[in-house]
Amino acid sequence: MIAPGAVPLGRRGRARRRGRPVIGGPLRAGDRAASIDLSTAVGEVALDNPVMTASGTSGHGTELGAYGDLASLGAVVVKSISVEPWAGNPPPRVHEVEGGMLNSVGLQGPGLAAWLEQDLPALSAAGATVVLSLWGRSVADFARAADRLGALAPGDRRAVVALELNVSCPNVEDRSRMFAHSPTATAEVVHAAAGDLPRWVKLSPNVSDVREVAAAALEAGAEALTLVNTLLGLAIDVERGRPVLGGVGGGLSGPALHPVAVRAVWECREAFPAVPIVGVGGVSRGRDAIELLVAGADAVQVGTASFRDPRAPWKILAGVERWCRAHGVASVRQLVGSAHGR
Repeated sequence: MIAPGAVPLGRRGRARRRGRPVIGGPLRAGDRAASIDLSTAVGEVALDNPVMTASGTSGHGTELGAYGDLASLGAVVVKSISVEPWAGNPPPRVHEVEGGMLNSVGLQGPGLAAWLEQDLPALSAAGATVVLSLWGRSVADFARAADRLGALAPGDRRAVVALELNVSCPNVEDRSRMFAHSPTATAEVVHAAAGDLPRWVKLSPNVSDVREVAAAALEAGAEALTLVNTLLGLAIDVERGRPVLGGVGGGLSGPALHPVAVRAVWECREAFPAVPIVGVGGVSRGRDAIELLVAGADAVQVGTASFRDPRAPWKILAGVERWCRAHGVASVRQLVGSAHGR
């Protein structure tokens, strides 16, 4: 297992650079005309900007394309796909609560083969940079998915830049077997999903120390950490005396999750200074994204905010640029981990 502070071996340091040229230093105070370098990188994956969609909140394909240019986002992270079709949980599946939302969708999806045939071509045609979120009920499921992805056509291979291994969804039948609750099980999934694509591992906040699980994932070959998935939650209809959601419990997301995500990002940046990190949780404005960046994230994901406003990812990206301009920041890479005094 990797000790805190160590840098795991892997693809780090070989990021392809694209997009706008890097501006060498801070903006002059009051210089509103200067351009901002929004480019960043998550390991070897170069992104034109740090704002992505979050898995499970914007569909399997181009659903958000009616509200903005998918190619203008850092990446589109699709809803988690399993190797076989999956029906998900019974309704109701979504419930608004104070401070956020509970969901118990249960990872419904068409299966990997159908996604590759029906959804990926449209994403590729839209010019989207695609991160494929994978989930499985067993380690073997992840291995089968990785094998299938090894046969991607060249055009599809250019569109899909990374795998995000969802080992932490709480909306499954037996949460005691959630991979992300065990460093050993998490490492087994990362090993099983080995292939040509970089592996990001999406971890759970529902553990005593996320750094222990993160270390195991990194030792197993994960290139980046996505922090964090939803918190376990439950809402009860007091008039009926029954849980609101058809799946009983659900995952809490939205603003209430944001401080939890910031802490997870902060702790993992302290423990693993050179490891790529994607921050996700309660990002609903540019300032929230900035907070995750300065805590140590290289990029961020926008999720629940898209349910209220499907244009949220683009509005948050504009907010990041406005914040940088107002604070004389020439490049978002200047912000990453800056709260640590580095």
